[in-house]
Amino acid sequence: MAEATRERAPAAQVALISLAIVALLFLFVFPTRTYLEHRSRLDAARSRLALLQEESARLEEEAARLQEDEEIERIARDRYNLVMPGEEAFAVVPAPPSTTTTIAPPAPGGPAGGADGPAPPPEG
Repeated sequence: MAEATRERAPAAQVALISLAIVALLFLFVFPTRTYLEHRSRLDAARSRLALLQEESARLEEEAARLQEDEEIERIARDRYNLVMPGEEAFAVVPAPPSTTTTIAPPAPGGPAGGADGPAPPPEG
């Protein structure tokens, strides 16, 4: 009987050690992994917040600029071609495309069709 308990003792010790290792994993490794994940998410959220704050500041400046009369006038003139009372608006219109065709004069010393180069010498 003493031999049977001695043989079971190492198996029980291995089981207890295995259980202790699993307990340590649950106590330290998994929470650490979760902590690191949360920290990386927090860093990403902070950088996104910084970008959004910069964009918000830029948009606030633009909104303030759009309240000024000079900016409103500039936009009205540039985008909508509006003028102040008493001013005259002028528009430069491009010339219409030409509908006539012209024939280029022949090259000097060349044949009348001229695009293929000099004419061959006459056979004779």
